[in-house]
Amino acid sequence: MPETVPTSSPGHDPRIRRYVLIVAGVAVVLAAWGILSRLYARILLERAAADAGVFTVATTRPSQGPGSDLLVLPGTVQAFYEAPIYARTSGYLRVWYTDIGASVKKGQLLAEIDAPEVDQQLRQAQADLATAEANYQLARTTNERWQGLLATESVSRQDADERAGDAAAKAAAAQSAAANLARLKELESFKRVLAPFDGVVTQRNTDVGALINAGEAPGGALFRVADTHRLRVYTSVPQSYAGEIHPGLAAALLFADRPGKRYDAQVTSTAHALDASSRTLQVELQIDNSRGELLPGSYAEVHFDLHGASSTLRVPANAILFRSQGLLVAVVDAHGHAHLRPITQGRDFGREIEVLSGVGPDDNLIVNPPDSLAEGMEVRVVTPGGTGGTTPGPG
Repeated sequence: MPETVPTSSPGHDPRIRRYVLIVAGVAVVLAAWGILSRLYARILLERAAADAGVFTVATTRPSQGPGSDLLVLPGTVQAFYEAPIYARTSGYLRVWYTDIGASVKKGQLLAEIDAPEVDQQLRQAQADLATAEANYQLARTTNERWQGLLATESVSRQDADERAGDAAAKAAAAQSAAANLARLKELESFKRVLAPFDGVVTQRNTDVGALINAGEAPGGALFRVADTHRLRVYTSVPQSYAGEIHPGLAAALLFADRPGKRYDAQVTSTAHALDASSRTLQVELQIDNSRGELLPGSYAEVHFDLHGASSTLRVPANAILFRSQGLLVAVVDAHGHAHLRPITQGRDFGREIEVLSGVGPDDNLIVNPPDSLAEGMEVRVVTPGGTGGTTPGPG
């Protein structure tokens, strides 16, 4: 009888058991990997959320105030005296004697005007005065005679008083005619246009034959004369420096048409009041120009070397927080937390602000602090010149 081979059941087959174990192991590994990846993602998310809640900031330290402040301002140069010359009588320009650039003395003849109407009025006034004087002489003689007749009671007092009144009226008429003649003589003298002071003719706005109208009118000046032996320089000083400007203060002037040269000037006066629109103080300086190097109307740079306050600190303007309680700065401590400090402001220099109290020289100030920054918030400080940052301090 043949030998029978025993057959095993599927559940006891070693190969099937091995496959089952492998599949079970893979399932366990996949389940563990899924759980761990979710935990890791959650940790990363929590860390990212925590990092997003921490401001990344840059810091700076207050700087010490310099021993002196160099203040450079634009200035406008004007002649010491300058005047437009207008005609005082009407007519036609007969001749002019001085052109632009000519040096003139006080009282020098600049031009002559033909005024035939004034000449006619003058002759008429002379005739009127002669008539008035003749009438007055006759009235005076008549009055004297009637006063003599009144003394002998040959005429009535009423008639004598009428002759006296007529003589007084004729005298007043003669005085009026004399005043009118004097006025026309003055107008006649205005036909000669004279220089009001020593200076230089800077403009000539007329020519021979031009119609001349008396009086000041836009564009009606015949000449412009400027005295340039000294020059006035006007500049506007900001309010933060106004208290340091006083008469006698020295300054240096630089001109674009005189490169490399510095001219000494001196403050002669100030407006003693600030311009309400610009909050600046108008200052006048004067400079000697006896050699005629500088020109009125020029642009100048005015350099003031002012005494600085080296005991004060200055902070960047972008480190200031404007809050309802006043001006604040944000200071980072050694543990990476921000603290808000009130400060007392001094002078405003534009990019920097002088701080009288509230910060120390070793404080780390946050530059461009966020508006939502609050007291005690954790911050991350960016290392200077780098993209990374320090880790925030322990919470």
